[in-house]
Amino acid sequence: MPDRIASIPAGGARLKILLLLVLLGLGLACWLAWRDFQRFADTPLALQEAELIDFPRGASFSSIVDELRSRQFSNEPRVYWKLLSRQMQIASRLQAGEYRLEPGTTPRQLMSMLAQGKVVQHHFTIVEGWTFRQLRLALAREAGLNQELPGLDAATVAHRLGIETDNPEGWFLPETYAWVRGDSDFSVLRHAHEAMQRALEQRWPGRDPGVPVKSIYEALILASIVEKETGVDSERAQIAGVFSRRMQIGMRLQTDPSVVYGLGETYDGNIRRRDLDTDTPYNTYTRGGLPPTPIALPGLAAIDAVLHPAAGNALYFVALGDGSGRHEFSNSLDEHNRAVRRYLIRRKQQ
Repeated sequence: MPDRIASIPAGGARLKILLLLVLLGLGLACWLAWRDFQRFADTPLALQEAELIDFPRGASFSSIVDELRSRQFSNEPRVYWKLLSRQMQIASRLQAGEYRLEPGTTPRQLMSMLAQGKVVQHHFTIVEGWTFRQLRLALAREAGLNQELPGLDAATVAHRLGIETDNPEGWFLPETYAWVRGDSDFSVLRHAHEAMQRALEQRWPGRDPGVPVKSIYEALILASIVEKETGVDSERAQIAGVFSRRMQIGMRLQTDPSVVYGLGETYDGNIRRRDLDTDTPYNTYTRGGLPPTPIALPGLAAIDAVLHPAAGNALYFVALGDGSGRHEFSNSLDEHNRAVRRYLIRRKQQ
């Protein structure tokens, strides 16, 4: 009996040692797992080049991880991604969208991007002088935009944007606009329309006294003509001055771009005498005043030129014909006719 009692402490010591070894083993395993988790979080994903990846709206956390694994960006256990999101306290803040993953991006950086919604921004540029038709065609070619405009006529588009006329021509500011995957062509159009409205409303009160345009819309119409008449910045105010003086004295604008716009899709690149003689609402040779709508999308420079036209006496201008895009301005018809002859001689020599 004494011998059995004496053996209990020895067995208890072995049990304590065994428990200590188990705890040490568990601690080591936890430390190794934590170190492996940290390695996962801060090791770049398997990317050889930049990749775009789209997480659709409503995507679950598991589906996001599955997409990464299916693209072979990461083969780590799904639980690591879950632990990382909890460690960063962003599990409920991940945002859908299109993301650009650059070589060197780590899981931790990716989770931060998703939480902050740093989606890819695409850019669409509206070119000065485009017509509304050209704008629609360009939007239709923009891959990634949801297409809502096909099937809508111009009047419907104008109505949806709150434009009072059936023709929305001119009401979109030439500028570069950012969009993200999921946006529509109509949303880009709305941004451009709102930008044009702001630009006109901000500039209209500061217009020069005596400018012949009586409303913001008339300013937009004349600016579209100035836009189409020259691509030389320094001449816009001069050309606006010519048209302003013509309007003030009741002289017809006689501008070819307006006639061309009235011809529509029948225009083949050449304007002929019969085109100038054929009356249409846009023929400024046969009708006085401004055409009924803008003929293109004017930029800010053309708008500013109309609201602040250059002073002078010139009533005419004709292209120099030297390839510079510049014009020769004349005060009288006789001077203008001589300038036209010089232009024709240059054209013939070329």
